[in-house]
Amino acid sequence: MKILIVGSNGQLGWELQRTCPASHEMTAIDYPQIDIAQKASVKEILDREQPDWVINCAAYTNVDKAETDVLAAQAINGEGVGYLARAVKDLKARLVHISTDFVFDGNSSRPYRPEDIPGPLSVYGTTKLAGEQAVLEILQADGLIIRTAWLYSAHGNNFVHTMIRLMKEKPVLNVIEDQIGTPCWANGLARAVWAAIDNNLKGIFHWTDAGVASWYDFAVAIQEEAILAGLLERAIPVLPIPQEKYPTPARRPTFSLLDKSSFSAATGMMPSHWRQQLRLMIREL
Repeated sequence: MKILIVGSNGQLGWELQRTCPASHEMTAIDYPQIDIAQKASVKEILDREQPDWVINCAAYTNVDKAETDVLAAQAINGEGVGYLARAVKDLKARLVHISTDFVFDGNSSRPYRPEDIPGPLSVYGTTKLAGEQAVLEILQADGLIIRTAWLYSAHGNNFVHTMIRLMKEKPVLNVIEDQIGTPCWANGLARAVWAAIDNNLKGIFHWTDAGVASWYDFAVAIQEEAILAGLLERAIPVLPIPQEKYPTPARRPTFSLLDKSSFSAATGMMPSHWRQQLRLMIREL
């Protein structure tokens, strides 16, 4: 099959290129080769490439900046996804759209299931939900959405890289303890995307690594693994703080565990524990 990866320079796009099965013919592009906020750009590229599947990793991901940069976030995360979905439909192709735990409000007492009602708290979450709605409205039963959370990779800017840098620079580090979720190595998500394509999935699914963590738990684990791997020479105190002590422009869900059971049932793929995945990524660094 011919696969077109849109948003190839990001964490997931990079991992998708590294993990693409040999049976697929892959083309990977990013801005400015394609501008998904421009309908003509999307149509031109898809008409030229004639893909069987499009994997949309492109997104406006600066959660806090989106609070004031609303039009740009909506153009990329909402309207742009609609342009992709329409072009895919015209080609009679398929689309995998990557979405986020930020479409939920964080008030659940159990992991969120794909069918749970969204309630985003931020501009970022609202625009990502608009993208989901465009996929479902335009492609209907043929649409495929995979929500993920807390993504990191050896490539790009993310929490793991930030923590390692700060642990080298600071004598002590404060990290939020009351936002709960699951870290997800982008390499594992990439493999899940290929499994979804190979199994011709349709609908909404969730994927992260397995297990539960706070940002504080994640930071402590990063330091331990980085010391074992020789990336850090010494340990510093990592202290838990409530999110009210670290206010941000955008509200974030305090609980964003995602239920992955429907994905595993459909593909036979089970997630690895986040600590195991973190160790593999740190070794790669």
